[in-house]
Amino acid sequence: MKAVWVIVRKEWREVFRNRMVLFTVAFLPIILTALPIAILAATRGSGEAGDLSALDLPEGYQVLCAGLTGNACAQYALVSQFMLLFMMIPLAIPVTIASYSIVGEKITRTLEPLLATPVSTLQLLGGKALAAVLPAVAATWGGFALFALGARLVAVGPEVVARLVDPLWLLAIFVVGPLLSLASVSAAVMVSSRSTDPRAAEQVAMVVIVPLLGLFFGQIAGLFILNEQLIAWLAVGLAVVDAGLMAFAVALFQRETILTRWR
Repeated sequence: MKAVWVIVRKEWREVFRNRMVLFTVAFLPIILTALPIAILAATRGSGEAGDLSALDLPEGYQVLCAGLTGNACAQYALVSQFMLLFMMIPLAIPVTIASYSIVGEKITRTLEPLLATPVSTLQLLGGKALAAVLPAVAATWGGFALFALGARLVAVGPEVVARLVDPLWLLAIFVVGPLLSLASVSAAVMVSSRSTDPRAAEQVAMVVIVPLLGLFFGQIAGLFILNEQLIAWLAVGLAVVDAGLMAFAVALFQRETILTRWR
């Protein structure tokens, strides 16, 4: 672990000098935190949200909104759409960091000395993965904390805030979020191992966001409603997928031949 943490600190010193990485780490959490708070603030003082009764919402929300008034249920239904978009933070940030970490080191000629050290491939990729995952998880958790605080100030009542910090949201943010980060890092490592352009590697690896967007639009269309059971199964599935992706990424990252393939 000592070697891993040395790599993590090295990665942070180099990667965060890139303006694109800094922009992604800072801008995305701010936007996805401010939008739901703005929606809560806009619907608090208007009668539009109150006109949405439980009968106007999909059946799943009628269960989730049990005990809420019409206005409170409308606020919760609107903001719940952002749960999946909020989980884009732990997906997008690691892709950006990992892509610039691996391909960027090839461009700056700092990867060759690193591969020549006695650090194993697992330690090397583990350090790079942690360097990408930890800022993403910190940004996600920090953004969620600010969102919960802002919701407390602008929600129509404490019952809405209580629903935003219930097991459904906590499981999604604190369990599924880190698992999504690991999946995106593995995808970025696999793509970067065969790419010579960090931006191209980032764009290809961003395909991992497509399934999440599919869930988002499916929920908007009323095909399903996220609940605790669905999120729990999603977490289990991601844990299995992460293990497979990480093993494949380590196998694909052949340190003996990767430099010659990039030339």
